[in-house]
Amino acid sequence: MDFDAVLARVAEDVRPLVRQGTVASYIPRLAEVPIDRFGMAIATLDGRQFSIGDADTAFSIQSISKVFSLSMALDALGGDLWERVGREPSGSPYNSLVQLENERGIPRNPFINAGALVVADVVLSERPDGLQALLDFVRQRADNPAIAVDADVAASEAAAGYRNAALTNFIRSFGNIQQPIEAVLDFYFKQCAIAMSCEDLAQAFLHQANAGRCRRTGTQVISPIRARRINSLMLTCGTYDAAGDFAFQVGLPAKSGVGGGIAAVVPGVLALAVWSPGLDERGNSLAGAAALARFTEITGWSIF
Repeated sequence: MDFDAVLARVAEDVRPLVRQGTVASYIPRLAEVPIDRFGMAIATLDGRQFSIGDADTAFSIQSISKVFSLSMALDALGGDLWERVGREPSGSPYNSLVQLENERGIPRNPFINAGALVVADVVLSERPDGLQALLDFVRQRADNPAIAVDADVAASEAAAGYRNAALTNFIRSFGNIQQPIEAVLDFYFKQCAIAMSCEDLAQAFLHQANAGRCRRTGTQVISPIRARRINSLMLTCGTYDAAGDFAFQVGLPAKSGVGGGIAAVVPGVLALAVWSPGLDERGNSLAGAAALARFTEITGWSIF
């Protein structure tokens, strides 16, 4: 397939949407990102790479990082993790506190903020060097040792992170946070502030398209069954409370972030990432979601 032509067609078709939506403003540093950016990258299992637009520009990956921390938490606890966090779509905004009251501090899934905070707690319980371990994991998967936390974004997250602090304290009241709250929040804010490009993300997600195996090194990063299960959670929970519509429109496992990025996989074929900072009302990149939908229309690739 001529992926350069596919990307060019996708970019042209979604161009009218690129300036639409709203840049995340509740994190002050993200509010400064120009809304007119658009990039898209593909990494294939046969070793090819393709990109267009701002695909080499690093941006704050935000909740996309939750896929990486989930892999680490599952490595630490295995199936016991699911005693502390669920596997169901939330049907509520990603930063909601409402369900935690009725469900006694067990977050609905690991990709909403509450679930990711529990995952952060698990990682820190097993790895006191949790942030460095996460960075090492991401750098190895992306084959880019320069990937780092954007300190300005992390500071901005911390300064505006009242709801995440409330979530952590609320979960702690049910006994489902075990590490110091300040340490969990620091890890969470910094993991969300990791800066990567679309090219980095496409490479970093490639093992999810390859039954957990790194194409470049041959290393079994995670087991095939774990890769499949993480993909299933990406499909059902990876785009916040828009997951059902995203599955309907796109049909690929994907994880979005309020930095405007979305990473997705075509199992057995490739991984791809798109970035456009303008968000829809549910916190997903408006042009990015449209680009992925157009990609699946043009290629005919879907898990369905």
